[in-house]
Amino acid sequence: MKNTKYVFVTGGVTSSLGKGIIAASLAKLLQERGYSVTIQKLDPYINIDPGTLNPYEHGECYVTDDGAETDLDLGHYERYLNIPTSQANNVTTGRIYQSVIDKERKGAFLGKTVQVIPHITDEIKHRIQLLGNTGDFDIVITEIGGTVGDIESLPYVESVRQLLWELGEENAIVIHLTLIPYLAAAGELKTKPTQHSVKMLMQSGVSPNILVCRTEHEISDNIKQKLALFCNVKKEDVIQSIDAETIYDVPNLMFEEGLDKVVLKKLNLKGANEPNLKEWNSFLTKHKNPKNTIEIGLIGKYVELHDAYKSISEAFIHAGAHNEVKVNIRWIHSEELTLENVPQKLDKLNGILVAPGFGERGIEGKIEAVKYAREQQIPFLGICLGMQMAVIEFARNVLLLKDANSTEMNNTTPHPVIDLMEAQKDITNYGGTMRLGAWDCKLEDNSNVKSIYKSNFISERHRHRYEFNNSYLTEFENAGMIATGKNPETNLVEVVEIPSHPWFIGVQYHPEYKSTVLNPHPLFVDFVKAALTYSLNS
Repeated sequence: MKNTKYVFVTGGVTSSLGKGIIAASLAKLLQERGYSVTIQKLDPYINIDPGTLNPYEHGECYVTDDGAETDLDLGHYERYLNIPTSQANNVTTGRIYQSVIDKERKGAFLGKTVQVIPHITDEIKHRIQLLGNTGDFDIVITEIGGTVGDIESLPYVESVRQLLWELGEENAIVIHLTLIPYLAAAGELKTKPTQHSVKMLMQSGVSPNILVCRTEHEISDNIKQKLALFCNVKKEDVIQSIDAETIYDVPNLMFEEGLDKVVLKKLNLKGANEPNLKEWNSFLTKHKNPKNTIEIGLIGKYVELHDAYKSISEAFIHAGAHNEVKVNIRWIHSEELTLENVPQKLDKLNGILVAPGFGERGIEGKIEAVKYAREQQIPFLGICLGMQMAVIEFARNVLLLKDANSTEMNNTTPHPVIDLMEAQKDITNYGGTMRLGAWDCKLEDNSNVKSIYKSNFISERHRHRYEFNNSYLTEFENAGMIATGKNPETNLVEVVEIPSHPWFIGVQYHPEYKSTVLNPHPLFVDFVKAALTYSLNS
């Protein structure tokens, strides 16, 4: 069994400093050195998972192969490390308390009074060590959500304190990510917020081993010395994290600062290989030096918060670099689209993506966008709800099935071309009706999608309730919309395409979840390629 080492990443001063990016960048460097690494996220909110959260609240809900609905930071972890995460990589306060209360109801505590310490903290420690105890990983990096001082985070910080004591100083360390603000009026970087943040962490019994300082300006040696003195760390343990052009620059910046070397030294590990980041930097070079530019319209109903479609926007970055193209996303709110303004709003686009979502708000605008893409022969990709909107649009305007709809939007529609499966109709719990996680799909010969994947069988991640209604399939196929991908066990439609269109594909799954820096998703790569061809020919 491996002696797994643990790295805890906490945050101070303010939220949104980029703990996930720092954790992923460190993991990437350690992976390059030959260590097997995974990252997990501890989220302090009381929801069981982000599955029922409005995207405006928490950005996108990221789904793993095993069907876990998780924090969007897990997407960063996969995109950087190129290895899948699982349910064990995301823990919420809701899940912790639910587990402890379930145990109490079953009498597992033998009538004892159930308390935050030891019962909640024991459960947190158990969850933290689940991945380490598999024997698959040399190092487990644990990102603690929220900011030091938050009431919600206290049980997690206390659990870290206990683990540091139990595991020993060479087996567990703490990286504290903090902010060094620049006061323009004084023309100075200020260390006081960081000092207060570290003091607050130390009041909880945790002393950070490494400080990573987010900053807009270079941090001088004098400032590093001052931080070391007041925060009880060595000067070489103060790491600068300056604003970067792109999040994909951060592994290189952390390598230059020596973050991985400091971590290995603290954990008494030898640096097996020197990171060269060759493939990573090849991607970066292409990303920063595109030969062409295209514009893709992303039609969604949460477009004010770009994080609601984080995996899609990152997948476009990966696919763009692969094609040596800069992909500009035009964020278009589907509620603002009408039959009259679609030509103006979607003018000069090289491709149209209709995004996932739930509920009836904004769907008519999505349907109008699909119609425009289909009739104007513009490359089109529909994802999940976007695929369903393509089906509804085709039913209404090609099959002339007036008022065709999904029963999610109108449960009395005369033509339910999208519907719940019979087995789902009696289930009332939201989570119970979802098709979640990895499902297999068989691709039809001579289809566009098979030529893209170069495979007969694929596995993709799902997050939806409603399905293509197979009782309409023959009508659709006779009229020119073909089901070119189906689940081999259930016969549920996974992919539709229109062969007479230059590039028109709708997928019931979420391909964006599996796109990584080193493995851009083939569907996005080909969509971007089609959009580039369209732009050069139009």
